[in-house]
Amino acid sequence: MFKFIYKIATLFILLIVMALSLISCEDVVDVNLDTAKPKLVIEASILWKKGTNGSQQKIKLTKSSEYFSNATPSIVSGANITISSSTNTFSFLYNSSSNDYNCNNFIPVIGEKYEITIIVDDEVYKATETLLAVPIIDSVEQNNEGGFLGDEIEVKYFFQDDGTTDNFYLVQFNSNFNLLPEYDVINDQFFQGNQMFGLYSNDNMVPGDELTFTLHGISERYYNYLNVLLGIAGGNGGSPFSTPPATVRGNFVNQTNPDNFAFGYFSLSEIETKTYFIE
Repeated sequence: MFKFIYKIATLFILLIVMALSLISCEDVVDVNLDTAKPKLVIEASILWKKGTNGSQQKIKLTKSSEYFSNATPSIVSGANITISSSTNTFSFLYNSSSNDYNCNNFIPVIGEKYEITIIVDDEVYKATETLLAVPIIDSVEQNNEGGFLGDEIEVKYFFQDDGTTDNFYLVQFNSNFNLLPEYDVINDQFFQGNQMFGLYSNDNMVPGDELTFTLHGISERYYNYLNVLLGIAGGNGGSPFSTPPATVRGNFVNQTNPDNFAFGYFSLSEIETKTYFIE
């Protein structure tokens, strides 16, 4: 009897020691990460929707924050922003209600080269890009037997590629069941001059859902930039329009201090949109 009680007591003590050992292993480990100086983040995508005059445009400036920070990026409100073409210069003025810079008289011209100049904190940032055309979306098709197992809804929209030049496209998918848009980039390397398509599929999609497809005509440089960002963001589900977790430089050059580069990309695109309801 005594040996039995002794064994139970010994086992009880061992359990307590093990529990204390586990508790002591749960200490919080603080990792000291290097904190870089906040950088300028430029959202400067000039979009000309087919069927509009494209005069209303906006640009947003913020400062980057720490990667693990949940703080809202700080707004940059004191900048001087202009975009110049071969014939005009357009000023973007700060709007305190929307926290961005607005232009109400922009004139988009397909094939025109534009230069943006941003002056902030006594430093000058510049970038150049050409406004590129985009084809119309001809049709939309739905396939209820898509996917590897044939049990997914797939939606395709079709457009005709221009066979006279190499073309690059940003495709954007907005839906009523996803809070953020989804993106992909494609080129006409294997479809030169032929009909092309954008494909979308989502497990959450059901009849009655609304999808909006947006097709952007973009440059090869912008295509390569977005390819890298989408890879970092995790593929189609990621957004390229946020501060990346790695240093990915866009086309902005700091003329005053080249080492103090900005995040972001200056782009101009004609865009085509079409809305489709899942059947």
